[in-house]
Amino acid sequence: MIKRAIRVSEAEAASDFPSLLAQVRAGAEVIIERDAEAIAVIRPAEPRVRPLSESLRLARTRGSKATLDGEFARDLHAVVNGHRRIQPVKCASFKATC
Repeated sequence: MIKRAIRVSEAEAASDFPSLLAQVRAGAEVIIERDAEAIAVIRPAEPRVRPLSESLRLARTRGSKATLDGEFARDLHAVVNGHRRIQPVKCASFKATC
């Protein structure tokens, strides 16, 4: 849910983009304008949460034999901890993480 909307000019956005992103992380929507016309909107991303029902459907579709027994939590923990972390990619033109 958007807490508040902040309207800034294109020049203001370009001059202090890091602070705009801080506002977005805090829940604000930033509307960037040129000549009082909105040209871009930056808002917090919607979290991607998979419902349990979808996870169970995918497991059945993929032929999983997993059962929710006493060992399940331990097995799941091992899978999550063993998952390879994706390294951020550096953008040469921005000298920042994409």
